[in-house]
Amino acid sequence: MKNYIKIHNKIKKFNKKIKVSGDKSISIRCVLLASQAVGKSKIYNLLESEDVMNALNSIKKLGISFKKYKNYYEINGLGLNGFKTNKLQTLNAGNSGTLARLILGLLVNSNKLVKIVGDKSLSKRDFSRITEPLKLFGAQITSNKKKLPVRIIGSNFLRPVNYKENLGSAQCKSAVMLAALKTPGVTKIKAKKSRNHTELLFKSLGVPIKIFSKLDYDYIEIKGQYNFNSFNYQVPGDISSCSFFLVLTLLSKNSSLLIQNVNVNDSRTGIIKILNKMNAKILFKNKKKYKGEIISDILVKSRKNLFAINCPDRLNSSAIDEFLVIFLVAAKAKGISTFRNLGELNKKESPRLDIAVKFLKKIGVKVIRAGDDIKIHGVPDIELKSKYVIKNFSKDHRVLMMSCIAALTFGGEWKIYDAKSSNTSFPNFFELIKKLGGKVN
Repeated sequence: MKNYIKIHNKIKKFNKKIKVSGDKSISIRCVLLASQAVGKSKIYNLLESEDVMNALNSIKKLGISFKKYKNYYEINGLGLNGFKTNKLQTLNAGNSGTLARLILGLLVNSNKLVKIVGDKSLSKRDFSRITEPLKLFGAQITSNKKKLPVRIIGSNFLRPVNYKENLGSAQCKSAVMLAALKTPGVTKIKAKKSRNHTELLFKSLGVPIKIFSKLDYDYIEIKGQYNFNSFNYQVPGDISSCSFFLVLTLLSKNSSLLIQNVNVNDSRTGIIKILNKMNAKILFKNKKKYKGEIISDILVKSRKNLFAINCPDRLNSSAIDEFLVIFLVAAKAKGISTFRNLGELNKKESPRLDIAVKFLKKIGVKVIRAGDDIKIHGVPDIELKSKYVIKNFSKDHRVLMMSCIAALTFGGEWKIYDAKSSNTSFPNFFELIKKLGGKVN
C-alpha cells in the first residue's frame, strides 16, 4: 500500500452485514495471561494487528513458545515463574501502551534486566503512572525522564501493595493486577471505573479475586501466587473498530448495517450511549454472555436528525478511544455539543484532543476549547467541496480512520497519509470499507 490513500467520493447507500476484527484489549490480555498459565492455551479470533503481534513476539523473547494454526494461536504457558531470560532482553511494544504497561506488571519477578521500548509516539507517553506503583512491589525500575525506554529487574521478595488509581486507566489498573499475580498475600486496589476485561479474565481463570463496586470506584482484592491452568478463548469483535462503521452508517444516507459478534461490555459501550442520546437508534441483537463478557450483534441505521449533546463526563472512560468519531457526529448534529474533562485524550497515541480541534476547524466546524473541555457547533447540512490533506498526526491509527469516515460522509477530495497505521489495530479496515462500497485509492 502507498503511504497515503485518496478519497474523492462520498459512500453510496448500503445495507450489509459485517464482522470486525477481534478485540485488541482482550487479545493482548489473552496473550499475556496465556504466557502465565500452566499448559497450552488456544486463542481463537486473535486480532492479528501490529500491537498483538508485538505481544506475541515479546513473550517469545521471554521464553514462551507459540504456534499459529488455521483458526487459533496456541501458546505454551509455563506458569507464573515461566519467563526466562539469560541476558538483557529488549521488548518492542511498538505503538501499544497496553502491551508496554501490562507486560511491566508481569516482569516484577524477572530474574534478569528487561528493557521496554516503543515507537516514536509511544516514547512520548508518561510511564511514571505505572512504574511508580510497580516499584512498591519491590521491582527496580528506571526510565528516561518518566518515558520509554523503561528498564526493569524483578525481585525475589515481592510484597503486596495497596494502590489507588484515580485516572480511570484500565492499563494502570491491569498492570498492578498482573503484578499481584506474582506476589504473596493480598493486593488491594481502589480504581476509578474503567474497562474491566482483566477482572473478567481473572474470574474465568479461577484467580482468587474479589470486587466491590461503589459509585465511581471499584475495590479489588487479589490473592497472589495462584497457578492457573491453560484455557481456550474466543475473542469477540472489537467495539472500538466497530465504532468507525457505526458512525459511517449513521452519517450516510439511507443505509443500514448489522455488525455481528461484538463485545458490548458495559465499560466499553460509552459511544453507543452517547450516540443514542444524540438521537441515533443503535440496537443490540442476539445478546449472549461469554466468560463474563457480553457479546451482541449491533444494528445501526442512518439518521437524518441528530441532536447536540451535553455529554456526561461519567461516560468518558467507556468511550475514551471513540471520541474522535463521536466528534464527527457532533459536527453534523443540530446545536452545540459540549464535552468535558477530556485531558486523557492527549495521553493516547497522539494528542488526540489537540488533533481533533485542528481537524474540525480545518473542515469549517466551529470549535471552542477551554482547557480539556470543548464545544462543537454542529452543521447539520455539512457538505465539503474543498481539497484536504491530512498528515503529521503521529501515525495514529484512529486519526487515520476518523479522517476516512469524514471523507466518506462529508464529501470533498482527501489525501490522507500514513495509511499503513491502520495495521496497529484494524488490519482489514480498508477491506471492510470497500465491501460497503467505499472508493478508496
